[in-house]
Amino acid sequence: MTHGFTYTTKIAHTTRHPLECEGARCRQAEAAGRARDLAVAGSRLCPTCRLRLTHDLRRLPRLYDECGQLLTGADRPRDRTSGGPLPGMPFNTAAAEARSLILGTLRSWAVLVIDERGVRAPRDTSEDIVAFLLRHTDWLVAHEAVGELSDELAQCVRRARRVIDPAPRHRTPAGGCVVPDCAGVLTAAARREGTESAVEVRCDTDPTHRWSGQEWLRRGARSTPEQEPAVRWMTARDIAALWGIAPGSVYRRASEDRWRRQTANGRTYYHAQDIHASLGARA
Repeated sequence: MTHGFTYTTKIAHTTRHPLECEGARCRQAEAAGRARDLAVAGSRLCPTCRLRLTHDLRRLPRLYDECGQLLTGADRPRDRTSGGPLPGMPFNTAAAEARSLILGTLRSWAVLVIDERGVRAPRDTSEDIVAFLLRHTDWLVAHEAVGELSDELAQCVRRARRVIDPAPRHRTPAGGCVVPDCAGVLTAAARREGTESAVEVRCDTDPTHRWSGQEWLRRGARSTPEQEPAVRWMTARDIAALWGIAPGSVYRRASEDRWRRQTANGRTYYHAQDIHASLGARA
């Protein structure tokens, strides 16, 4: 085999249409006690799991490159330098292992397609292999091994992201997804970067349903006359991160503007409607 493909995977391909999705997200849902979604005709994945599979594939070349920028021992990706790593710099083993996992996974699935479809191999780069697999997505999602493909791609993404972004994120439930007909659950994740906080609100069902903290605040501040907004409660830490203000200012505004509050497990939570009324202009 040329272009670095040195091993093969032989799995029979069938077109039997299963009733339940075999994607990683649906299998995780089943393990948590929820029912899997139904796969669409001609596929073994539901629309959401197929979208996640292609989304994970498209992310891998960038994650592979960002891990490559960490090989010299840094804890954050840096701009590329033409001279390469400096002599004597420490080697980031975790970044190297994440890159090896990504490329090895991509190669093994490319070999499956090459062997079973009799097609020509792509160049041995993460970008070219991903483009190759995306061209064969319709065939792959009908393959009996697509569940393993979905799991392995998700594992590659998680492994690379842990290397690139090892800082812990403070996560806050943000209610159900606001996109019509989406049953996902939203989570706001805040990560401290020096003196700034980067906040992102993401849906656990559809990876395309995501907003920056400011986008989410603008969206959350809007309501329709015919729909009563859901009650949301937030901690002072969440408010400070989302609005970009000091925690002391949060407590001051909460006292001056008489925000409704409740206490649970020793923590104080403030009513989101009062927060928006008081701080909404900042969004």
